[in-house]
Amino acid sequence: MSKDYQIAVNKVEHETVVNRSRFICYLSPCISIEEAKVQVKFLQQLHPQASHHCYAFLTKAANDSLGYGYSDDGEPSGTAGKPMLAVLQGGDIGEVCAVTVRYFGGTKLGTGGLQRAYADSVRQALVFLQAKTKIAMATKTLTCQYSQVDDVLHIISQAEGQVIEQEYLQQVQFSLLIPEAKLALVAQKLQTLSAGKLVLTNLK
Repeated sequence: MSKDYQIAVNKVEHETVVNRSRFICYLSPCISIEEAKVQVKFLQQLHPQASHHCYAFLTKAANDSLGYGYSDDGEPSGTAGKPMLAVLQGGDIGEVCAVTVRYFGGTKLGTGGLQRAYADSVRQALVFLQAKTKIAMATKTLTCQYSQVDDVLHIISQAEGQVIEQEYLQQVQFSLLIPEAKLALVAQKLQTLSAGKLVLTNLK
């Protein structure tokens, strides 16, 4: 069962300076690899003179091991994207993309210095990031009689569920989104309403 999690809702721009190198971190909401790439490309065009455009992104919950990516963009391997990603994951806010634009200031920072600088650029920007809770939803189907429609819709509405689709055939067929946390309660109410005949099924 998936759980509710925090997601980014605003954009942030925050600059830090380390030994005359400028690190400008941009945070923005992001739900796909494509969105992350669009953001990176936009910032490459906005800062064509910058020496690096490093990034890290989460397309799912912060603790989800699947929806993420990162790039060092020419910095020594492991000194930019990975530290940025680690800070994003530690921030516990999902669906976010971080791009740090670096203008080289003439002094080399070394691998440790780069790791700290890129991690700090994201850490300081995260202070200004706002988040909201994304409710984990389950997709279900339900078939009922015409006479039961009003009661069914009332139960779904009480649980803060959504009707995605409805088809009026011999019976009424609903495709529903129901909060995971309220699935058992909804199923129980439907069974009580129909003497056990109304059953939520998985979308085929």
